[in-house]
Amino acid sequence: MFGLKTKHLYTPPKAPLKIIIVGCGKVGITLVEQLSHEGNDLTIIDKKADRIGEITNMYDVMGVVGNGASYSVQKEAGIDETDLLIAVTESDELNLLCCTIAKQVSDCAAIARVRTPDYSGEINYLREKLGLAMIINPEYEAAMEIARILYLPSALEVTPFANGEAELIKFKVPEDPQIVGKSVMEISKNSKQKMLFTAVERFNEVIIPNGSFLFRAEDIVSFVAPRKTGRQCFKALGIETHQVRDCMIVGGGKATYYLGRQLIGAGIHVKVIEWDKKRCEELSLLLPEAVIINGDGTDSELLKEEGIESVDSFVPLTGIDEENILLTLHAKEVSNSKVITKVNRFSFLNVISHLDLGSVVFPRLITSEAIIAYARAKRASLDSNIETLYHMYEDRAEAIEFRVDHASEVTGTPISQLSLKDHLMIPFISRHGEIIFPTGSDTIEVGDTVLIVTTHTGFNDISDILK
Repeated sequence: MFGLKTKHLYTPPKAPLKIIIVGCGKVGITLVEQLSHEGNDLTIIDKKADRIGEITNMYDVMGVVGNGASYSVQKEAGIDETDLLIAVTESDELNLLCCTIAKQVSDCAAIARVRTPDYSGEINYLREKLGLAMIINPEYEAAMEIARILYLPSALEVTPFANGEAELIKFKVPEDPQIVGKSVMEISKNSKQKMLFTAVERFNEVIIPNGSFLFRAEDIVSFVAPRKTGRQCFKALGIETHQVRDCMIVGGGKATYYLGRQLIGAGIHVKVIEWDKKRCEELSLLLPEAVIINGDGTDSELLKEEGIESVDSFVPLTGIDEENILLTLHAKEVSNSKVITKVNRFSFLNVISHLDLGSVVFPRLITSEAIIAYARAKRASLDSNIETLYHMYEDRAEAIEFRVDHASEVTGTPISQLSLKDHLMIPFISRHGEIIFPTGSDTIEVGDTVLIVTTHTGFNDISDILK
């Protein structure tokens, strides 16, 4: 017996939100797909009539052609009755203007995508002064995710929860007898490290493991651990891991700037290869500690000359997914470096999942998850709120962090006495900054944040964990 196998289960949502999405690019499409799937009432705005027609034919949404920052266009889209406006056009300034106008004429919440580094230090100020629910920067968030993985290279993914006090870490089980053939209970009993296994992918099937689950080589395993203990946890599992000493980045866009700044601050040597000479000059000023090379990052001879065969980590951050994937495959062929691949499109996700790309980061998915988490929280009852939402294993499982603001049927009762749904786990409770790995006698209390990992989808409220 190796645990509970996944069934793609859907929890009926609370009352739908009326949402306007301005901008029908890659992120806009992802939001339409996810938010319409969860039963919300959507209206989209875009200047391109053919784009509106394409999306309204694919999804059950309303469409308005026009400038999303126009008051009359927002009125036509139903701004007066809207609960949430999301602006994700290509222009930061237009996104902020859309939200500002919406806040002036409606009582709706507003979210803006803002990517320009010039605004990166002013996000909190802008959000507060403009009264926005959220300002999100996809390139910055992607860079932070890449940096977390480079600090812990044995991981495929590292996702923070509980304001960074806990991490959900995913890794691939190696051909190692120290792990292979052992049960969750056995490993937990023999390890001095606090860690809890939450989900396992085996043969394209996601499993919520129980104590008797036996690990096999090639399993993709996720576990939760307190902040900064990931390295010790890997050591306890017999997997050595060390922070990288240097990193080669191909492409000089916004994500490269954010990542370079983060890595240099952690004492990691950074080398950037960028073909545009003007951008190289800009990066030399923005990242004076980095080595900036003006050249074609897809040239294998140049990569060899710049040390790809000996570098600790290699991160292709070009704007072309195909280039990033080919560069990753090349790096894995000629070196033992830790490689992280940035992918923007989901079109060939099934193909990508069968390639040995190591860690893959999806900036638009990071953006959509943060927005969907907010939308679900806005639909939820007053008893709880969603802090963080993370889709696991290509949307076949979810990790949802709830903040418990008020007493409810789940508070004050020992977990063993709660009638919990199947295919669900409570990895930790965060209480006053302390991470608690709960036993059956522990309780969920008002003021806690609680992480739920489940193969159900669509949880809006902490009470959704009950049958």
